Amino acid sequence: MFKGFYTAASGMLAQQRRTEMLTNNMANSNTPGYKADQSAVRTFPDLLQQTVDTYSQNGKTTKSTIGSLGTGVYMQEAIPTFAQGDITQTDLKTDIALVNINVPGDDNNTAGSIFFNIQDANGETKYTRNGNFTLDGQGYLTTGSGLYVLDENNERIQLPDDNFTVSNEGILTSSAGDAYRLGVSYTADPKSLVKEGDGLFRAEDGQALESAYTAGGVSFQLKQNFLESSNVDASRTMTDMMSAYRSFEANQKILQAYDKSMDKAANEIGKV
Repeated sequence: MFKGFYTAASGMLAQQRRTEMLTNNMANSNTPGYKADQSAVRTFPDLLQQTVDTYSQNGKTTKSTIGSLGTGVYMQEAIPTFAQGDITQTDLKTDIALVNINVPGDDNNTAGSIFFNIQDANGETKYTRNGNFTLDGQGYLTTGSGLYVLDENNERIQLPDDNFTVSNEGILTSSAGDAYRLGVSYTADPKSLVKEGDGLFRAEDGQALESAYTAGGVSFQLKQNFLESSNVDASRTMTDMMSAYRSFEANQKILQAYDKSMDKAANEIGKV
């Protein structure tokens, strides 16, 4: 009886965590460049049930298989999906979108991905698809949260004003005539990146990603006055949230049934 109790409880925990992930996706459905998470739900190993029979005459022991017993499920991980979101025109010069043309993946036919290079508060290089940039008080090109946008040499970009242009090849030209090339990195296996807050990713092994400009077979464009939208499918996310809620509710009813059974066993059968 208690084995089933824990199995139902594990199902509730898995669906609760899945609901939290889906809620976060929905909350970021309007965040530029946001990459939706997908859950991977796995089962715990099944237990093989057997009986052990001992014959009194010769002490011989035999085993017979009853069957397997499921031990529950768990949400193993949340995996971002790197499909490109819609490209939306904003007419803001500080908005820049990365547009994939041909971004090959690894040997498993997984599509690769490209990212802007960003410097975080600790001076480390992080990566993002969110091109909703701005200029800070000193004229540095930054993200909306104040992190520095880097050029291809991993240097900060300082501009006299927001009257600059960005070509399809990533060349940023200021009003003073200074030219920079925006830092864009490429990975053939984006699932190896670790997702952090504020739309940032970091390399799991700590090694810098290679430049997308020199990576073989990679082609892309940068579009000024445009933003890449979130790739969250709002209608599908709502459907998945309802499904997770119904699964949670079903496991909850199973727990209530077990609770009533244990109550009867302890307070009624135990009196006999």
